Amino acid sequence: MCRILIGIDDTDNQESRGTGFLARQLAGEIEKISAGIVEGISRHQLFIHDDIPYTSKNSAACLLVRDGEAGFLHSFCRQYLLEKAASGSDVGLAIASCSSVPKEIIEFGISAKKEVLFSQHAYQLAKKFKLQLEGLTGTKEGVIGALAAVGLRRSGDDGRCIWLSGKELRELSGVYSVRELSTITGIDAVIDFHGGMIPSEDKIEMGAWVRPVIKQNRVLLIVEKTSDKNEYSWKVASPDYIKSISN
Repeated sequence: MCRILIGIDDTDNQESRGTGFLARQLAGEIEKISAGIVEGISRHQLFIHDDIPYTSKNSAACLLVRDGEAGFLHSFCRQYLLEKAASGSDVGLAIASCSSVPKEIIEFGISAKKEVLFSQHAYQLAKKFKLQLEGLTGTKEGVIGALAAVGLRRSGDDGRCIWLSGKELRELSGVYSVRELSTITGIDAVIDFHGGMIPSEDKIEMGAWVRPVIKQNRVLLIVEKTSDKNEYSWKVASPDYIKSISN
């Protein structure tokens, strides 16, 4: 089964919606024209430093697409971003099959979380390993984050999900059993703070901010026990906790 990684970064300006929003819109368009099945979109936090220009949080996004053709997806995403990216943005686009992402690209992504990198390095790596990397607008510095997002998602141990199995997770509310969540989102497991597996019939209250994390090549929803006398025994872990383990 072929899986394609699509990294995007720097698609916004101070007045526009962020890169995560545009990534979700792009995913919807990919599925609308049957160009592939978007299994997930992950958000990856990059280094915050005065020497790095960014709009708000310096995060990049990566789409994981099944049953797509890399050449067509590159052309489609390129045109979409050129049309939809915010004025003044510095869009970068990276595309690679999962199987073609080497450890050097993963290491580049890890480095992008803790040090200042340069676009020349990103282009050199992409050329060396024959990956598609392109700056589309403005300074084109978004190539750094776009390539980093591909590497970090391929690492299987970074970021949090904002879309799974064709569903925007902000739309997921109410109470579900673990079994229902697995069917709806395709998550690999629901666990507590200590890594304990939650039984399939236990029920969980979603709250307003559902963000499964990516750890050890698994998509995990982390929950905490609730003492409330309700139909559910668990609730999704707080945003602060999820951010603390996925930024």
